[in-house]
Amino acid sequence: MTARLRLSSVTDVAAISSTVQLTNRGSSPITVSSLSSLAVGAFPSPVHEVDLWSGASTWLAEGRFTRCALRSALPDVSAELHGFDARSRVSRTSRGSWSTGEHLPVGALVGKSGQAWVWQIEHNGPWRWEVVDLREGPGLALFGPTELDAQWRQTLAPGETFTTVPVTLAVTGSGDLEGAVGALTAHRRAVRLRHSDATELPVVFNDYMNTLMGDPTTERLLPLVAAAASVGAEVFVIDAGWYAEDGHWWDSVGAWQPSASRFPGGIEEVFTAIRDAGMRVGIWLEPEVLGMRSPLAHDLPADAFFQSNGQRRVEAGRHHLDLRHPAAVRHLDEVVDRLAGQGVGYLKLDYNIDPGVGTDARREPPGAGLLGHNRAHVAWLEGVLSRHPTLTLENCASGAMRMDQALLRVVQLQSTSDQQDPLRYPPVAAAAPLSMLPEQAANWSYPQPEMSMEEIAFTLCTGLAGRLYLSGHLDRMDGAQRGLVAEGVAAYKQTRAHLAASTPFWPIGMPDWEDGWVVLGLDAGEVAHLVVWRRPWADESVRLPLLRYAGVPLAINTAYPRSLDPWEMRWTADQGVLEICRTPSPPTARVLRLTLGSPGKDLPS
Repeated sequence: MTARLRLSSVTDVAAISSTVQLTNRGSSPITVSSLSSLAVGAFPSPVHEVDLWSGASTWLAEGRFTRCALRSALPDVSAELHGFDARSRVSRTSRGSWSTGEHLPVGALVGKSGQAWVWQIEHNGPWRWEVVDLREGPGLALFGPTELDAQWRQTLAPGETFTTVPVTLAVTGSGDLEGAVGALTAHRRAVRLRHSDATELPVVFNDYMNTLMGDPTTERLLPLVAAAASVGAEVFVIDAGWYAEDGHWWDSVGAWQPSASRFPGGIEEVFTAIRDAGMRVGIWLEPEVLGMRSPLAHDLPADAFFQSNGQRRVEAGRHHLDLRHPAAVRHLDEVVDRLAGQGVGYLKLDYNIDPGVGTDARREPPGAGLLGHNRAHVAWLEGVLSRHPTLTLENCASGAMRMDQALLRVVQLQSTSDQQDPLRYPPVAAAAPLSMLPEQAANWSYPQPEMSMEEIAFTLCTGLAGRLYLSGHLDRMDGAQRGLVAEGVAAYKQTRAHLAASTPFWPIGMPDWEDGWVVLGLDAGEVAHLVVWRRPWADESVRLPLLRYAGVPLAINTAYPRSLDPWEMRWTADQGVLEICRTPSPPTARVLRLTLGSPGKDLPS
């Protein structure tokens, strides 16, 4: 057996990507049960001087990163005395098809003197990373699926090869976590699929969250279309339920034909209204599933579905397609081509079930079947964009249960959460740029007519922390409320070019789920933005260390909302500290613009 390690790097970016290709050069079959994509040792600090960052995720509470002292997780066992490396390790795994449903394939080692490694595993299925205590320092190993975690095995006949999933490691010799995250951000921008959305970054309105909630009709949609256009939205997405005749859309998915009862004049009537209002048409699909009540559930061949012991898998009333099968791909291509032919320019692609370890339909270990499907899924997405290069794809999976770089390299947007409570969303939005590009982070902003003006601004600021992703009953708002939403949309359009060139930083650290103050910085060079949320349980004031701007001429002003009462703030230039002294009663939030090279400061008083 031979192994070929392939390392690649983007010019001038301190990050390296790796895969391993294994080839059976012998005369009999070999079964592989675990194979790392990258294994490295000798992090340049001893274990007792290193912190480990890891990320947890769950539905409605995505992207929660925490730090721990590595020595607390890897106890000192006097390995030198025993003559062997310690057997202890810290590991995180994903076992099903929700690649980020429990843990995140992103982590970091940070030394006390500023060295940092940040890694990502680029796979839309099971993975593992582990940190170990080697005598020369911490070591790191990154894997795709393994037998232990995911019932994956691969038997190679003589001459056959297997290639691991790709991984990337970004490094910095100084600058701590944020320096390595900056390198990883630059790498992500360089390798993602080229698409016009990356520069256009249009404002998306989606009818679902806290609004129609999967129950669209012509009567309900037309007022929303007019209201969304009036505030400046550029894409209007019809979400789930548009195909369901009887109101029970969950287990009837699959044929993707519009409901006649919901759209008595045809769904084209709504499409026309969207286009006449100056917006692009978007629609929701969940392509990898067929509901048990779908008319196509028994039309496709049995081996076009995930199977277990000869039976089609059933998960929450749905079957799962195997995209290695040409009939499954042909079905989905026909759906996408038909919708594109009707003028749909945006697809929200959801994924609301986790079918477990995979499929054994081809008499293989289920984990191997899942890996084959995962790779076929990415290939299908690439094929869709090859045929329809102006089509925009949003990745969604019960919020962000599959926000991995295998998919984020191809798609244009990523839903960051299904969280319906605007007070709970800020930690999700603030942490999202550690998992994805800031311009891919589609943060729901769902202003409502029953909200106060500060509450409307609060949820708009969440959207302005990434891709502004609007929802809410704008059609029921009064003029002042809708004007505040329009102001937020206008602010986004002024800042989106900076967003697409920004790297994230966190002046008061990565957010804890219960933090009262939550802050995300987005640095685009001569212009940076701070999104600052104050939740109801926060202290009255907060000090934001902005050491990168200490002693530098800097103007600080409010980018949004400018029409509400300004916050009282104080900038101490020599120390590089911005103090927020007084705000309106929380919840309240602001987007602040920091401009370098401006004489003095322009703080609201």
